[in-house]
Amino acid sequence: MVDIGTGMVALGAALSIGLGALGTAYAQATIGAAGVGLLAEKEHMVGSVIMFVAIPETLAILGFVVAYLILTTLT
Repeated sequence: MVDIGTGMVALGAALSIGLGALGTAYAQATIGAAGVGLLAEKEHMVGSVIMFVAIPETLAILGFVVAYLILTTLT
């Protein structure tokens, strides 16, 4: 049987990954749509568009790091 403290730690870790991934998905969707529009007009901006799409991915990585810290320090 799992006590309430362990369940709350697991919930916190799950929320950090889940909400980080949702934020990343929303940001990449809007940036990706704008990037495709930019590439339709200026084809030489491919590198900038790839960089702008990749930047929000750090939010998902940060969610994994926070979840790892929660699970290893509080359990």
